[in-house]
Amino acid sequence: MGLMEDADLLNLAVDDAQAADTEEIACTLPTDGDAQGPAGFLDIIGGSAAMRAVFNLIRKVADSESTILVTGETGTGKGLVAKALHCCSRRKDKPFVAINCGAIPENLLESELFGHVKGAFTGATANKIGKFERAHGGTVFLDEIGDMSPELQVKLLKVLEGGEFEAVGGNRTVKVDVRIIAATHRDLDEEVQNGCFREDLFYRLFVIPIRLPALRFHKGDIPLLMNHFLQQANSKNNRQVEGVADEVGRILMNHAWPGNVRELKNLIERVVVLRGEGHISLRDLPANLINAASSNPTPTIEITDDGISLNSAVTDFEKALIIQSLEKTNWVKNQAAKLLQLNRTTLVEKIKRHQLQPE
Repeated sequence: MGLMEDADLLNLAVDDAQAADTEEIACTLPTDGDAQGPAGFLDIIGGSAAMRAVFNLIRKVADSESTILVTGETGTGKGLVAKALHCCSRRKDKPFVAINCGAIPENLLESELFGHVKGAFTGATANKIGKFERAHGGTVFLDEIGDMSPELQVKLLKVLEGGEFEAVGGNRTVKVDVRIIAATHRDLDEEVQNGCFREDLFYRLFVIPIRLPALRFHKGDIPLLMNHFLQQANSKNNRQVEGVADEVGRILMNHAWPGNVRELKNLIERVVVLRGEGHISLRDLPANLINAASSNPTPTIEITDDGISLNSAVTDFEKALIIQSLEKTNWVKNQAAKLLQLNRTTLVEKIKRHQLQPE
């Protein structure tokens, strides 16, 4: 770990990191004990087969102690899934501590995770407890773990293997009892092949994978999401927007949504604040959205500035087609296989791999 040369810079960066990239939550489940709402699961909105499969998987694994790796494109809701897993677990009354590994400088991240002792580096004027120790008994959510440096990956591997670590500059072994949930928008398998992510750490994390579909693969949820975000934006900003015009709904349904659910949420809040009341019309939409709809009426998969994992996109597309074929045939696998022009045994293997099951 590199030493900080400026104490003021250290304190400022740590304060920013704690304010923006860490979180502790209190879980409140519905009083009837059923976390499933009419159109979602806890704070995750969705009624499509793809999202119901995610909800079912959360229910199955939440009360386990297994490490979980949540993957999906930026904006798909990986943080919400991590919170749902914690709130449905036996650790729900203990701390949930989240940290964005990609948003904190490498030379600060080690201290944030594991703490430091006084005098460990310039600016370390007192002992500091790290996130792992603060989360004792609860859950640590490591967001964007694919951005973690190889040096820190080694230290994290030690925590996963034995629940032990040393603070920066310290020689006392600290033992903690935490459940680790990690998330990334990267294809970690590909990162391992490229030598950017440790293979042993990958397999330690890849105990129970949860793959979140991109919004373009469950567009049937867009009306639910629009209504939810509209009501949320009205309440937050003291507005009285009643709904969206039909033509607006059609444009939003056909948009590729490279930023996924987060992009939709931000768009709805923007137009609600500016509109104020009544119904959202075409003139309320950003010009680039209308132009894109006019020039490209057929939705496509877009490559964002961060790039896109081809393997993940193909996996999501395959899963969406399989779900569609199964729903169309009431889960009669022989008929679904014919629709997909596959052998039944091949389809069954793919259903198992995607962890799909009927409601």
